[in-house]
Amino acid sequence: MKIETLFMDSHIKPCDEIERIIAATGLEPEYVTDSKVVYEHVNSSDDPVTKGKQTLYITENHGAVIKKCPGTSYYTCCDYTILHTGTFCTMDCSYCILQAYFHPPILQYFAGQDKIDSALDAVFEQNKTFRVGTGEFTDSLIWEKLSGQPEKLVKKFAEQKRSILELKTKTVNIESLKNIDHNRKTVVAWSLNTPAIIKSEERNTASLNARLRAAKRCEQWGYRLAFHFDPLVIYDGCEEEYKEVIKSIFTSNSSDGSAGINPESIVWISIGTFRFMPQLKQIIENRFPKSIIPYGEFITGLDNKMRYFKPLRIALYQKIASFIREYAPNVLIYFCMEDEEVWEKTLGFFPKRLGELGEMLDKSVINRCGLLSD
Repeated sequence: MKIETLFMDSHIKPCDEIERIIAATGLEPEYVTDSKVVYEHVNSSDDPVTKGKQTLYITENHGAVIKKCPGTSYYTCCDYTILHTGTFCTMDCSYCILQAYFHPPILQYFAGQDKIDSALDAVFEQNKTFRVGTGEFTDSLIWEKLSGQPEKLVKKFAEQKRSILELKTKTVNIESLKNIDHNRKTVVAWSLNTPAIIKSEERNTASLNARLRAAKRCEQWGYRLAFHFDPLVIYDGCEEEYKEVIKSIFTSNSSDGSAGINPESIVWISIGTFRFMPQLKQIIENRFPKSIIPYGEFITGLDNKMRYFKPLRIALYQKIASFIREYAPNVLIYFCMEDEEVWEKTLGFFPKRLGELGEMLDKSVINRCGLLSD
């Protein structure tokens, strides 16, 4: 993290968690009684998005700590449960929806592990399967070195038997996860893309090889894994490059002698193509002037997001699914926000019943993570 300015709500009480964050930044916090001070600091910049990534605001979560994924009524949702621990990210991906979602986008850390623990206890007491993730509004592991929050969450989930934590990342911040009795109740997940897209569109993220090496280490520590090919980006030669990425997951790395990932260690792989709110296009053009990703063959989807023309999506999905099946025929593949036609033409079925996709994912973690079934 390259934090230049640190703000903190004046009413937040000092504790080990907060002192660790302050020490990690090396900055003296500026105490505020009104969040408008922080917003004005970020909005005064010619590039509020970059400024927001350099500004850390330690505050409290004034909304729901746990919420259901909003999804959309037009595309099949996976019934994910979001654990809201912070917002925004220090990495800089051109396609990141958070650039247009937050007004303004500010790197926020929500203090109060006790509040998170209480919310999780209420979930665990329901005695049913929940798939809980912290990667919806931030990267799950950017906080690993700053506050130690991921380690605390892994230990919390290890104490119960029916729910799973997914930590989704583009980093290699895994060291604090090494010596934890995680009880196979945490899935460590990586977003993957081709080296070309990582280089051009995913600034300040770990390389593909680094992500896969980190995944292998987590597998060796007994964690179950997941991978997310989202967003898949269509460009000349992309099919062969994605094929090589998938091959590299499952085959040995000759440069360092490491073995590939065992398909039995993977609970699911999601796939989805690049889609964006119309207002994101100008942000990409301004912040990533060399990017070509906003200029594909797009149409307006049912959710008012710009999406690749459906035949193009299906053609790429069919290739990606076949590449994965070659190495991992039994791994669960699912779509993030796609319709019945795409499911049927790519995977040969469609989870029509409300909640059916969520049940499929629940079954996968029950089988591969040893959860108690409902």
